Amino acid sequence: MPDCAAPNVVFVFADQMRAQDVGFMGNDQIRTPNLNRTAEEGIVFTNAVSTCPVCTPYRASLLTGRYPMSNGMVLNDVRLPTTERSIAHCFGDAGYQTAYIGKWHLDGHHRGGFTPPGPRRQGFDYWSVANCTHDYMHSFYFRDDPQPIWIDGYDADHYTDLAVEYIREHHGKGPFSLFLSWAPPHDPYRWMPEEYLVYDPEALTLRPNAPDADRDELAGYYSHIAALDRCWGRITQALDELGLAENTILVFTSDHGDMLGSQGQQKKQKPWDESIMVPFFLRYPAAAEGGMRLDTIVNTPDLMPTLLSLAGLPVPGTVEGTDLSGAVTGQPFDEQSSAFISNPVPFCEPIPEWRGVRTKRHTYARKLDGPWLLYDNEADPYQLTNLIDDPAHRALQDGLEAELEGWLARLGDDFQPREVYWERFGYSVDEWFQMPYDNEVGEFPD
Repeated sequence: MPDCAAPNVVFVFADQMRAQDVGFMGNDQIRTPNLNRTAEEGIVFTNAVSTCPVCTPYRASLLTGRYPMSNGMVLNDVRLPTTERSIAHCFGDAGYQTAYIGKWHLDGHHRGGFTPPGPRRQGFDYWSVANCTHDYMHSFYFRDDPQPIWIDGYDADHYTDLAVEYIREHHGKGPFSLFLSWAPPHDPYRWMPEEYLVYDPEALTLRPNAPDADRDELAGYYSHIAALDRCWGRITQALDELGLAENTILVFTSDHGDMLGSQGQQKKQKPWDESIMVPFFLRYPAAAEGGMRLDTIVNTPDLMPTLLSLAGLPVPGTVEGTDLSGAVTGQPFDEQSSAFISNPVPFCEPIPEWRGVRTKRHTYARKLDGPWLLYDNEADPYQLTNLIDDPAHRALQDGLEAELEGWLARLGDDFQPREVYWERFGYSVDEWFQMPYDNEVGEFPD
């Protein structure tokens, strides 16, 4: 680590933004000049994975460095236990100012409810947060009282305003860690100002595994991403103007992807790349050479230990992820041979429980009744040919099954039907196998 003042941390993540849909990952249809420029200045991780491609499980894993079966956050609209040790607790105990802005989705089934100051904020001091809303043109958030603050206009623009304001106001007052969560490009795909819809649906090239994709939805999805790119440019401009860029750990990523018609599927929860692979880059000029692309596998639980180590802080013993700071600084580190991926409690859609691994080259997934998917992502980047039970790939399949078994053993994952986990974690689900939720805005004391 460099001999310098404690670095600031700015961690920005979108919702349901897949790796394939940013310019720096090779999609030249999408205009993301600001993200591309920062990616070129930093380190792009080309194998970034969402361990459980669902909003709440990802967010809990990001904050705790633990896998969903360990912290119990295996489906949406459940509350992160206040007994967990979060990354904000770690930064706060080290003298950092801690802030969270945007979508939270970790405080239970009242999506419009108020999260009061205290343990349920998981160590974050500054708070401008909505638990969960995707009504981008009629959004709201809470600060320290139960009166909602309504947003005039596109909510990602406003949350970016708040983030820039926070950076400017806290500059020079000691190190800060700021987490900014944008809710787009999650559906509704075309819910934005009319002038933001900048893509012609008929001019888009569809992915080979999504010949029947909805072009209007895809154009809206891309337009959300273009809007977020403009927001990103404002954040980097503020860091540059204040002279903070050199000693700030700046991250961009997403919680999971979106199928958008690939494999005939929609949204997330699945083991295909459109669902599990996310964009990820990190820029930290004070300690890391920029302009690199790494194929090192980075999974959601790895983010907390990596960020803490880069900031020179200890990693709690509760963390299950791998510290990948060496990949950033050029120092030795323990590189994982695969990322563990899973969906223990699928909901809303007719998909099975599954566990799997994603290596640099292959995807392997198993259902309760046996092997399900096997892809060679190098030879078959659109995952058009399932190699499961192909005699020519038996040794490969057996090796990946052994890799998966190793993960299950290390994590104590007994791979049971979803009903077992409803009972184990005390969740009462509805006919769609999800936690019933409401969108009423207001205070919900517990």
